[in-house]
Amino acid sequence: MATDRLQFHEMGIDDRILKALADLGWAQPTLIQEKAIPLALEGKDILARARTGSGKTAAYAVPVIQRILSSKQNVREQAVRALILVPTKELGQQVQAMIRQLTVYCARDVRVADISGKADLSAQRPILMEKPDVVVGTPSRVLAHLSAHSLDLQASLETLVIDEADLLFSFGFEADLKSLLCHLPKIYQSFLMSATLSEDVQALKELLLHNPVILKLQGSQLPDSSQLQQYSVQCEEEDKFLLIYTLLKLHLVQGKTLVFVGAVERCYRLKLFLEQFSIPTCVLNSELPVHSRCHIITQFNQGFYDYIIATDEQALADPTTTVQAAEGKGKKKKNAGRAKDKEYGVSRGIDFQNVSNVINFDFPTTVESYIHRVGRTARADNPGTALTFISHTELPLLADVEDALMGDNAECALKPYGFKMEEIEGFRYRCRDAMRSVTKQAVREARLKEIKQELLNSEKLKTYFEDNPRDLQLLRHDKDLHPAVIKPHLKNVPEYLIPPMLRGVANPMSGRKRRKRREKPKPDGVVKTTFKDFRGKNPLKSFRYIGGRSRGGKAGKS
Repeated sequence: MATDRLQFHEMGIDDRILKALADLGWAQPTLIQEKAIPLALEGKDILARARTGSGKTAAYAVPVIQRILSSKQNVREQAVRALILVPTKELGQQVQAMIRQLTVYCARDVRVADISGKADLSAQRPILMEKPDVVVGTPSRVLAHLSAHSLDLQASLETLVIDEADLLFSFGFEADLKSLLCHLPKIYQSFLMSATLSEDVQALKELLLHNPVILKLQGSQLPDSSQLQQYSVQCEEEDKFLLIYTLLKLHLVQGKTLVFVGAVERCYRLKLFLEQFSIPTCVLNSELPVHSRCHIITQFNQGFYDYIIATDEQALADPTTTVQAAEGKGKKKKNAGRAKDKEYGVSRGIDFQNVSNVINFDFPTTVESYIHRVGRTARADNPGTALTFISHTELPLLADVEDALMGDNAECALKPYGFKMEEIEGFRYRCRDAMRSVTKQAVREARLKEIKQELLNSEKLKTYFEDNPRDLQLLRHDKDLHPAVIKPHLKNVPEYLIPPMLRGVANPMSGRKRRKRREKPKPDGVVKTTFKDFRGKNPLKSFRYIGGRSRGGKAGKS
């Protein structure tokens, strides 16, 4: 029962932190917070496995802040006392934001700096010269500052945290991490937080932890079926586009939705396809600058977008392979495109808020990737739904995922999605019509458009454009050579195409748009009925012209 659980005020936490927790609306700790915070305050090393969305960030942030406040009662000298390593830049910004929320009433005593961004080392050096109490960064960026002597941890570090520990090795940080350890003092407290306990995490445990307490809190790595509904539907390539069009256009999927694809090119192809039907989406991938990615996540969390199409690229799992292959051939890869950011991660650790649904448009390549993707929904105590599209070639991967999930908890298995594809055959020609506009050239133009927008918004290029206004003009007026042609007739869904089984629940147009359509006066007295009026009738026999009355009062021909 909740009354038997340890509460925040019983943990010996500073009143300023308690006040910040109250402001966040956290009435009581989550399970990971209840178990980890008291152990951390006792000075123990911790290895914790808890599912995504369980409150792991606050589970280590609270004791880190508490220890800094305690240290400053005795030693007022400013120094870097805590280092938090994260695998991605997006997670770095998120961790910094969380610590700032928790230190809102002690901001003068606990300062935090995020150095995981792409800014030059020289630009970040002044921040580190002020010796913030907490430094957040990726291993490669922290090591670069240590090597440049702009960061010194040898004398002052008290706490080391590795968040999303299962991803550090897979993101290619193994060498950086081992090099970084040489710059740390002999004695410090360590936390490893992870959604999975992989072999990589076990290796990290041997490297960093001393007699750790191991917390395996949830029996399952994902919530059970009472909170998270997981479905799978077998469909091939064309059917994937047909099904996602139906789900989004008819609003059969309600609430904020993350759609995962396997490559950047797929990301833009799906976006352009949905744009044909006036379904607005935004994309998130490794080619976008980190500031743009974080801005998109913020806007999504604030409700500007309902749908994000995100890549979860397998190439990022081992960022060295592409480079080594290119070096071995001695030439550039043909379709390399923009350089990808190896420290990019969307499915991993990022706190997308109030996500109702996750759709795996392309099946994830590993069990861990599936867990991290689906873990973006059903966070904390909120419900969520995950729908996975599977082709016949991916059935072995589905079996691996189901084995892993059912090994933890039989209730976590994926259920077949009871959707009859034959019911939506009427939409197939519309989808094929839309796909004809989504050419390779159109996808390429969409990617170039993103690059051009980033150039126009770049702070670094502002001075250049001020000195070269002609270049700015050319960039602004440069038009797409082969854009995807939007076909207006695809925007609306004729009622007769909606399957009879779905007519009671489908909502292809919002109420406001329907009212506008109904109330808008028509020229020459033409009266057009809305889609709703055709329900149950043959649409080809329902159209008729009703002429308006002339000034003389005579009725027009019918």
